[in-house]
This record gives sequence, C-alpha cells and structure tokens, in this order.
Amino acid sequence: MYTEIWTFQLGPSVKLRDLERFEVEATDGSIGKVDHATEEVGGSFIVVDTGPWIFGRKVVIPAGAIERIDAENRVVRVAMTKDEIKRSPAFDPESGWDDDYRRQFDQYFGGLRKAS
Repeated sequence: MYTEIWTFQLGPSVKLRDLERFEVEATDGSIGKVDHATEEVGGSFIVVDTGPWIFGRKVVIPAGAIERIDAENRVVRVAMTKDEIKRSPAFDPESGWDDDYRRQFDQYFGGLRKAS
C-alpha cells in the first residue's frame, strides 16, 4: 500500500477535521469545499464536495496531497490538477472503507505520485 499518500505532512498544529467547509484549490483552480475529513494513521483524507463542477460528485483527496492550508482565508491547496481529481475513483460513502475499496484509491493516487 502507498501509506505515504494517506499521511498528513503539514505538522501536528493543523487538524484535518478543522478543515470542513474550507475551499479546495487544485493546482489549476477551485474544485469545491471540504465536506468531511478523517484522521486515521496511514489513512487520512478529505472528501471534497465538487458541487456543479463535476455534477455534484464527491471526491477523496489523500492527506499527503495537501500542499498548504491558508487558515485565514479558509483555503486548502492540493498538489493535483482538476483533471487528475476528476479522473479519480468514485467516492461512495455507503461502500465502507474496506481493503478492496481502499486499494482502488491506492492504485490511482500511488500511480500519480510515481508519475510526478
């Protein structure tokens, strides 16, 4: 598994759960707002509600993709393009976060990490 992509890198002073409702910016523009965040060892991520941008789809962004947090302006910047985010596996909150489901995200985001 690619645990480094699921590990928050910005230090202990920032809590992912405090980011809910923050705007999320990809490297090439806004993608939506943080809907939910989870802080699990080796499995931290934010769920972004994309609104009308990709038909209201919610997407998972691994904690390791978060480049910077601007708390004053309530913005989370991620090291991914809008297209990379759009092509990511569908997030289904009803399916649970079992090993098979997680593996889809590991393969997609791990592949992006290696290509960078």
